Amino acid sequence: MDQYRILVVEDDAVIAGAMKRHLEKWGYEVECVKDFRRVLSQFATFSPHLVLLDIVLPFFNGHYWCGQIRQISQVPVVFVSSAGDNMNIVMAVNMGGDDFIVKPFDLEVLSAKVQAMLRRTYSFRGPTSVMEYEGIILDLADASLKAGDKKLELTKNEFKILQLLFENIGRCVSREEIMKRLWDNDCFVDDNTLTVNMTRLRKKLESAGIGQMIQTKKGIGYLLGQPGDGR
Repeated sequence: MDQYRILVVEDDAVIAGAMKRHLEKWGYEVECVKDFRRVLSQFATFSPHLVLLDIVLPFFNGHYWCGQIRQISQVPVVFVSSAGDNMNIVMAVNMGGDDFIVKPFDLEVLSAKVQAMLRRTYSFRGPTSVMEYEGIILDLADASLKAGDKKLELTKNEFKILQLLFENIGRCVSREEIMKRLWDNDCFVDDNTLTVNMTRLRKKLESAGIGQMIQTKKGIGYLLGQPGDGR
């Protein structure tokens, strides 16, 4: 069995640490969120198989983050909270939660529920893979890009270009590297063909208000820059 990854979104460091240590004893890879303004970013980077999510959090509550996660992934979300009244449980389920554990709880009960949820979820399917940059999500499963409330459907070449740039955040990717990713064969491809593809992709990004997401380094290549288009 591959090692399952679990993301813990819990504001109490003592509880988060106890959950992490206990689940790691069962062989899981566990990360705890530290920056509660960037829960979705850490989710996308870590790509967990399951999320343990408290309701009472700084900045935005667990219901909000569950809704954000549900826009890009169907991984199981288990709420772990002392706010265990019927209203909160119903709201958690309505936002896409799969289970609810009321604090205080026994760590053995937690691990048993986690095991059961993972077994039910991944007997037949795997987690959705996503990549993230500055809050923009590239979904590898359906070749789409999500920026805020806008979702862009990408062509095969547009997806390949963005995937390469996401894989190399902070580094300028040469035109030759991109052309090799797009047309990895022996046929000759005119350099202008890449320019045409890049122009079409930038126009699509502009429609979502992220026209400056791809920056050009003249004579070198391209890299991801500030997403906003300055308008």
